[in-house]
This record gives sequence, structure tokens and C-alpha cells, in this order.
Amino acid sequence: MSEPVLSVRDLRTTFPLGGEPVPVVDGVGFEVASGEVLALVGESGCGKSVTALSILRLVPRPGRVAAGHLRLCGRDVLSLPVREMRRVRGADAAMIFQEPMTSLNPVVSVGAQVVEAIRLHERVSASQARRRTIELFESVRIPDPAERVDSYPHQLSGGLKQRVMIAMALALRPRLLVADEPTTALDVTIQAQILELLRELQRELGTAILLITHDLGVVNELADRIAVMYAGRIVEEGTREEILARARHPYTQGLLRAVPSLGRRGERLAEIPGVVPSPIEWSRGCPFRTRCPRVLPACAETMPAPTRLSTTHASRCHAVAAEVST
Repeated sequence: MSEPVLSVRDLRTTFPLGGEPVPVVDGVGFEVASGEVLALVGESGCGKSVTALSILRLVPRPGRVAAGHLRLCGRDVLSLPVREMRRVRGADAAMIFQEPMTSLNPVVSVGAQVVEAIRLHERVSASQARRRTIELFESVRIPDPAERVDSYPHQLSGGLKQRVMIAMALALRPRLLVADEPTTALDVTIQAQILELLRELQRELGTAILLITHDLGVVNELADRIAVMYAGRIVEEGTREEILARARHPYTQGLLRAVPSLGRRGERLAEIPGVVPSPIEWSRGCPFRTRCPRVLPACAETMPAPTRLSTTHASRCHAVAAEVST
């Protein structure tokens, strides 16, 4: 088998809290193959976005990647010099940030921002980069692309701004696209259009996509595999069908029960009691134990190891391990 586009092992990213470095991503590992969509899901505060920023070495200070192995397109990301890492961003991997409204420079036309991204990496003239930008705008279904290149962000709708961000991310045809909540700020109709666009681009270009989201509806539309994250760790992973139809971890099951359904109109939505604990409280035992309906004595003592349920499905839960062993 060919090497995955992205391989993450034992990733640990820390921030100083109370004077000590505290991991907010702790021992995370996964792979993304060419043409594959891996969804990293979980509540806000679980470490999903910090994981994405760690992969591209964009963790804001005073945070830092403290340990782990990151291989992107066969290269050791963590050992690259800063200048070389800048070349990797855009050429090998690109990111669609969560808020298109705030990610674009408000005083520069959207076309000029894409032109700048192209010329930072390729020796092309301004006119050549502009022509490429118009083609990119057309490929992401921006109407009247030759005119829109001269528009400023405030002149575009949220959906068009997100398309500009996708065009910028794809400008250099990266092998990995990191999409951090790409539809969160958009209405349902525009969400569907953006998801369809990402599907088309992934099929046409063979781009690997790491999709960061809390929306399981988006996951069902786009993902091939799913990794569920809680308190800085991956607690369950598997194919889309395994996670959405046969989830075993109590946290994953709780997320699925909380998804609204047209067939349950009038019913109160299920909820997971409590909130994600502070990273300072993650150090001992299973951090989900204070919210878990299946808590065992061992949950307060040790973080469970992954229990293998199939060649592609694993769950990190003492209760699941006890069920499998009986």
C-alpha cells in the first residue's frame, strides 16, 4: 500500500495553565489516505481545532507541539525549518478556516488575496496569477468570476466568502485539505452547496480531506471514516457506517442521540449531561466518567486502552472492553 498523505502518531500539544504545560491534545493518532475524507468530531473544547493547527504548525503561542510524529506527503513536518514549512502550507496542505467572515483581509480584494497566495509559491506574473484566480473562482461556482475577483469581502455573502476561502486553499492543488467547521456559519441551503462542492473537488482532484466538525449531518454527507474526540483524545474510530450505525463508546452514542430528526418531532432532544472538563482535569482516569451512564470503578483510575472491535473499528472504553472480554 502507498504511504498515507497524512500520518499522525502520539501527537501531544500543550498550553501553559496554572504555570504548568497542560496537554490539550494528548496522544492523538490517525492517518488520511489520498482521496479519503476523515472526519474528526466532538464537542467544542475537545481539541479538534488544536489538532488541525498542530498538523500545520500554526498553534498560537504560548502553545506548542510537545511530542509526536507528523508525516505529511512523506516528510517529517516537525523537523522542517520554518521557511520550508511555509512552503508546505499551500503546496502540500491547506486549511479552510472556521470563519470566512474574519479570515479574509477586509481592505484587500478577494482576488488579490488569492493572487498573493499563488505568487508566494510559484514564479508567475500577476496577470497569470489573476487568470488562475478567475479559473479557481469558476471551479468553486462563484458567479461572474471575472468581476468577483475585484470585490471586497464585505461585498460578498457568507457562502461566497467561503467559496473564496476554498479557492484560496485549492490554489496550489494541495494533497491535503484541512477543513475546520467549513459550514458552521452558513445557512442550510448554502451548507448543502458547499458540501457538494467539496465532494466534487475531492473526487476530481483526489485530495485527502481532514474534516473538523461537530455536525454529524455533515459527517454523514462527506466522511469515509470518523474519529471521535473527547478531552484531547480519540475515544472511538471507524468507518462512517461503523460509527453512525454501530457506535460503542457512550460518548459517541450520546452525540448520535442528540442529533435532531424529523421523525422525532415534538420529542425533547437527548443531551449529554455536564460539560467537557478543563484540560487540567484530564490527567487521571477516563475524562468522560463524570458524564457517562456506564461508568465503572476502573474509569476513575486509568485511561482505557483502545478495544479493537473490527479491523477498522476501535473504542477506548472500560465498559466496552468488559463486554468484549465476556
